[in-house]
Formats: sequence, C-alpha cells, structure tokens
Amino acid sequence: MDSGYYAAMTGLVARTQALDTAAANLANAQTPGYRAEREYFRSALLGPDSGNSQLGRTVNNYGLLGGDRLNLAQGSLQTTGNPLDLAIEGEGFFKVQTSNGLRYTRDGSFHRAQNGQLVTTAGEPVLSTTGQPIPIPPGEVTVGADGVVSVAGGTVASVGVFTFPVGTELTPEGANRYVAPNGAIATLSRDAAIHQGTLESANQDVIQGSLDLIVMQRQAEMMQKALTVFHTEFNKFATEDLPRV
Repeated sequence: MDSGYYAAMTGLVARTQALDTAAANLANAQTPGYRAEREYFRSALLGPDSGNSQLGRTVNNYGLLGGDRLNLAQGSLQTTGNPLDLAIEGEGFFKVQTSNGLRYTRDGSFHRAQNGQLVTTAGEPVLSTTGQPIPIPPGEVTVGADGVVSVAGGTVASVGVFTFPVGTELTPEGANRYVAPNGAIATLSRDAAIHQGTLESANQDVIQGSLDLIVMQRQAEMMQKALTVFHTEFNKFATEDLPRV
C-alpha cells in the first residue's frame, strides 16, 4: 500500500486534534487566567515488534499528535479596581480547596464570602501560604506584592502562590483551573508578584487564535482530500488491475 496513504491519515488525525485545541483556545480567549494549549508531536509505535513490521516502519516515518501541553506564558494584566481581584505576575498558581480536592488557577476573581473567607467565584476557599483558608475581616483590604493581606492596617494572612518542578504536567479542569498529577509537590513561588485590583487575561490572543483556527481547518481539509485521492486509486487498483493478475 502506498505510504502516502499513511502520511495523509496521520496528518488528518493530527490536524483534527489540533483543530479542537485551536477552537478551545479561541473560545476561552476572554477567560481570566486561561492558559492556552499547544499541540506536540510524537512518533507512533505500533507495539513491541513495530520495528520489524512494514506497517510499523511506514507509520513511524510520519508524526502523530502526542497531545496538548499548557502554554504557561504570562497573560496581560487588566486593572479592575476591585480590591479583592488579584493577578499573578510571574510563575505560579493560586491554590483553592474544592469539593473534589485541591485545584490550581490563575483566575484571581475573588470576593469575601458570608463566613468572612476569601473565595473564588464558585465560593471555594482560596488558600494561604500555609494551606489554610484566608479570613477577610471587615475593613479596608490591602494585598502586597508578596501576597500579605492586611485589613485596617493589621496582617491577617498571606495569599499563597505555588509552583511545581519543571516538567510537571497539570491537567486542565474546566476553563481555567488545573489538577496536579499524583505525587507532584507544590512549593511557594520565589519570584511571583501579586497585583491587587487587577486580573490576568488569557494568554491567547483573539486574532492569532482566529488565524490558527483557519489554518487548522484548511490543513484538515487538505488531508481529507488527499485521503480521498488515495482511496480512489486503491479502488481502481482493486477493480481493474488485480483481476488481471
């Protein structure tokens, strides 16, 4: 079978997955703290004997999409004027306690709950550097660049900004929160700065995202056309040439 068929097939699989990723990035371009995803490629191995197989050697000559990885580049900072809106400049995530366990986010759209704790828009406690909920007593709130929360001049807690070892793959959950893999240890960031009254925008540009989506669509269509051509040739070979053998 012509190896071009495998090239078109793997290309279509890769471009279809990349198209889904580009669509998700564009859909969340206005979501605070959203981290865009970028595809990466790997070689396709079809089992332990793939190197001795003609099919395996053919497929492994072409790239397959290995999956998506988070783009951790900084998003732009937008001033809101809300004293409980917080944005991180630098590496790291806020840690929040959810009903499903600990989650990490760059979305600092926080507010004071009825019980006096600093919470997310979903009402989940934001955790301090010691892993405890952060109390916000009545009064004027000030949050320093180091995360120290002061109310009416008195320090009450420090907002935690946590990082992971290089190479740690966080799993997206929803639009802008992430799950750490089992065994991953979060540590306090050393170089992050917190900006009060500010939110971090998604690190996905709308214009670039639209262009990416168009490119992926056209590339997927090209792969579909190529497969159609090869399929037609195979049918012709099966119906016209094989009977003569």
